[in-house]
Amino acid sequence: MSTYKLKSFLIIASFLVAFTSCGDAKKTAETEETEVLPEDIVELRADQVKLANIETGSIELRSLSGTLKVNGLVTVAPQNLATVCMPLGGFVKSISLVPGNAVAKGQTLAILENQDFVDIQQNYLEARNKLAFAEADFNRHTELYKEDVYSQKNLQQVTADYKNLKAQVKALEQKLALVGINPGTLNENNITRSVAVVSPITGYVKSVNINIGKFVSSSDILFEIENSDKLLLELSLFEKDAEKVSDGQKIRFFINNESEQHDAIIYQTGKSVNADKTYKVYASVPDKCKNILPGMYVNAVIEATSNQVTALPSEAVVSFDDKDYIFLFDKNKVENGKPFTEYRMVEIKKGVTDGGFTEITLPEGLDIKTIKVVTKGAYNLLSAKKNAGEMSC
Repeated sequence: MSTYKLKSFLIIASFLVAFTSCGDAKKTAETEETEVLPEDIVELRADQVKLANIETGSIELRSLSGTLKVNGLVTVAPQNLATVCMPLGGFVKSISLVPGNAVAKGQTLAILENQDFVDIQQNYLEARNKLAFAEADFNRHTELYKEDVYSQKNLQQVTADYKNLKAQVKALEQKLALVGINPGTLNENNITRSVAVVSPITGYVKSVNINIGKFVSSSDILFEIENSDKLLLELSLFEKDAEKVSDGQKIRFFINNESEQHDAIIYQTGKSVNADKTYKVYASVPDKCKNILPGMYVNAVIEATSNQVTALPSEAVVSFDDKDYIFLFDKNKVENGKPFTEYRMVEIKKGVTDGGFTEITLPEGLDIKTIKVVTKGAYNLLSAKKNAGEMSC
């Protein structure tokens, strides 16, 4: 046992002996009335105060930064993750990719076949031919109407037919575009029953969910493509820590409990709190970080924002029954000719700790300018509180 620990042990032991020894004195003074103290009050004699090394001071305004320990995942931005589906579905004719393959934007991923592809092309070509005739008929009737040769009613009918066919052609053009067929190059000689499924982004194949001969519908996910050039950290903070982070703060993170440290910068903080009372923070990972892949778990340390907060020496804050407390000087008094000091135990909320000081939030109604706080010996007072039944004199 070190000299410091031995000295601390002897002080606390002597302190508790001094407290319990008063029980014998109490037995010899049965005629004296004993004051019943409130539950939040601890009372010490002058010699006990000295033995417990009690010192008081004031709450200070300090600039504390501190750190927050959080965890999360490596992920990619939504714009760098693509789910590949086929709007009209079909049978898989060919495929040559496996997860992990690199692909470029526009590269063919698979070939699908479907009679519906043929029908759409046929309907488009027929509608386009009819539109050419309807446009010529519309122009001719317009000229005849100007020469009072044709009635307005007949012109209206021709105009309606022309516009309906024009809309039909436009709609079929969009259907062709959905399955990857260029209507501008389509003619009667190049109708096909096969279409190519292409990658919408450059990246890596994350998952393949099809095989040759399988029929896929419009709701089926064929592939997932992921671009991991720009990685992000998605971190979860508790609601109470939300105000301690902001854009631009530095993060140190570790992958799978490895010792190698990586750096990141917060670029986006969440704007709402989730149902589990957590708060999302996103950080960008520099390109120099190697061997980091989406989906990896991370442990991170956030350098919390430096703010002016109410703070005390960390040893002034004690924990009891999962709550945090400080002791305030309450009053001096004399009983039976002996001087006593009373200290009041007050629950507080604890914040960040930095440089030996801890941020605290006091309950309403306390004025930090007037109260005196026990800054040294608080744990001795807590021991007295726990043993109040044996220590009261």
